[in-house]
Amino acid sequence: MSEVILVNVTPQETRVALVLQGAVQELHVERTLSRGMAGNIYVGKVVRVLPGMQSAFIDIGLERAAFLHVADIWSARPNDGLPATQMPIERMLHDGQSITVQVIKDPIGTKGARLSTQISIAGRMLVYLPQESHIGISQRIENEAEREQLRSKVQGLMQPGEKGGFIIRTMAEDASEEDLKGDIDYLRKTWSNITQMAKTKPAPSLLYQDLDLAQRVLRDFVNEDTPRIQVDSRENYQKLVAFAELYTPSILPKLAHYPGERPLFDLYGVEEEIQRALGRRVDLKSGGYLIVDQTEAMTTIDVNTGSFVNGRNFDDTIFKTNLEASHAIARQLRLRNLGGIVILDFIDMENEEHKAAVLGELKRALARDRTKVSVSNFSALGLVEMTRKRTRESLAHILCEPCPACQGKGQVKTARTICYEILRELTREAKQFNPREFRILASQVVIDMFLEEESQHLAMLSAFLGKPISLQVENLYHQEQYDVILM
Repeated sequence: MSEVILVNVTPQETRVALVLQGAVQELHVERTLSRGMAGNIYVGKVVRVLPGMQSAFIDIGLERAAFLHVADIWSARPNDGLPATQMPIERMLHDGQSITVQVIKDPIGTKGARLSTQISIAGRMLVYLPQESHIGISQRIENEAEREQLRSKVQGLMQPGEKGGFIIRTMAEDASEEDLKGDIDYLRKTWSNITQMAKTKPAPSLLYQDLDLAQRVLRDFVNEDTPRIQVDSRENYQKLVAFAELYTPSILPKLAHYPGERPLFDLYGVEEEIQRALGRRVDLKSGGYLIVDQTEAMTTIDVNTGSFVNGRNFDDTIFKTNLEASHAIARQLRLRNLGGIVILDFIDMENEEHKAAVLGELKRALARDRTKVSVSNFSALGLVEMTRKRTRESLAHILCEPCPACQGKGQVKTARTICYEILRELTREAKQFNPREFRILASQVVIDMFLEEESQHLAMLSAFLGKPISLQVENLYHQEQYDVILM
């Protein structure tokens, strides 16, 4: 089944939604002030080599130094007998050294960008590997005859003695020699410009920046089954047409400008879907629901039957809920862009055939995911463990920040707890100072607690200290925030 692609462009950000049968499957957001760096090529400076970790920190001009592991260093220095991956990093790099690197993973949370010295430049149909010499083919091209034909075409277009290799992408299926030649010429020219700049620019400097999100849509997301790509900005539609004419002419008939007055994302219900994707609960059509909890270490997804009771018996109800949840889980992983370790807690099933069917349905639903996933069998505790490659920030991390009241805990102290903290603070202050009066500044709910249920305790402390205690509401204070003023 094909996915309609919607492109919403404003001066501050670009948003792309992939919609299948009316349901949003993926959402990509790129903000002008925080554009992703994966694929960018820099000339960087080695800041520190860490022999114990076999890694180095590289300054590429970002707020945090980027990380380079020895396994991501493509080549060793000449005349060293060992392969690069077996050679200690301290023999390959030294502090202050200039080095050409490519970002392979954007900074996520507190982690800096991940780097590699093995350069790759993506085109429409090919990926150019200037340091390699082989021709690889995407595993998604399964027809062996087609694979050999593509390999022969690319080899025939390479110049005798030419350095560099290629990976043939899925988009190259049924591509003509003319299309492939255009891609090869573009990639060669791009690499030539990068090498020239690397010789003259000081470290750290940007040598090459990957395409913006709207252009990457045409390069990476569109396939022959994509029916249309709708763009709601006429200016950017014209830019994409110009880009497609140069690099992807076959896509031109699919590009369309959306001129309607109603916002494009509203028309397809994308805005509502975004709001739902930021919540913990995901309702299923049957009446069951998922609870999605995202933490630094992992993501957990819990499946519940809710109000669904349509099965012939309870086991049948559980089985049908888990089957529906399998599709919902696969969609939520893509929509929220959840990566790393994911633990799935399906409703317990005794029937082994039911378990196998649910696991098979989950794997089929995940097969549409462009990101690499790995799924294990049910554990002894009835859990399914899986991993999804973390390539960029999740939707929640892009659009949200930790709650200032709870600092990301997901809960706040009760008003009574804050009252007791304030009473203890008054006692501490009275031992150090001798004010004329104490004044408590706190939120409305805390002051109400002092005036009602905790009024006796406040009066007892005032009598014990021999000082008056006044109360003042601060409407801007959140529930956990308070101050004790010495008058």
